[in-house]
Amino acid sequence: MGDTNRRALLRCSASPVIKKTRRPDVLSWETEILQEDVTVTGEVWAKLFAATTGSDADWVVKLIDEYPAFYPKEPAMSGYQLMVTNDVFRGRFRNSFEKSETIQPNKTETYTIDLHTINHVFRKGHKLMVQLQSTWFPIIDRNPQKFVPNIFDTKETDYQKATHTIFRSATYPSHLELSVVKKR
Repeated sequence: MGDTNRRALLRCSASPVIKKTRRPDVLSWETEILQEDVTVTGEVWAKLFAATTGSDADWVVKLIDEYPAFYPKEPAMSGYQLMVTNDVFRGRFRNSFEKSETIQPNKTETYTIDLHTINHVFRKGHKLMVQLQSTWFPIIDRNPQKFVPNIFDTKETDYQKATHTIFRSATYPSHLELSVVKKR
């Protein structure tokens, strides 16, 4: 077993690049092809710096193990995206899970999202991918993008369109934090 080293991954200045997806509502970042196995053990956290034109928002963050585009060992797995961990975070609870708060439209806020504890080896030849989206309906109920006191009492007229912005800069470095086991 190696030593665990906590580090930030996928900062704006790091090597991961934005990947085009077929869905305009999903942002996707990936590393270069891994040159060696990478073992991630322990807690995984997403720290987002984001703004919305609405007064509430959901953030869905997924950490994915992306298989090589051509995987001769198991051809059916070529290009497969294995979700390793994920979570959905409702913006109204960014400061407390006991008291929901309206999001001020167009204000950059910090969202710290617990993606739970994992123990996973990303194999040589694979890529780490992070996907970010604001809805996962029908798996998770829809957020109206407007603060309502009780989401379960939302009326159809409460739903509105909103634009979300994720910041990736020196001032607002959205990133993922995870523990990588160093080889001895």
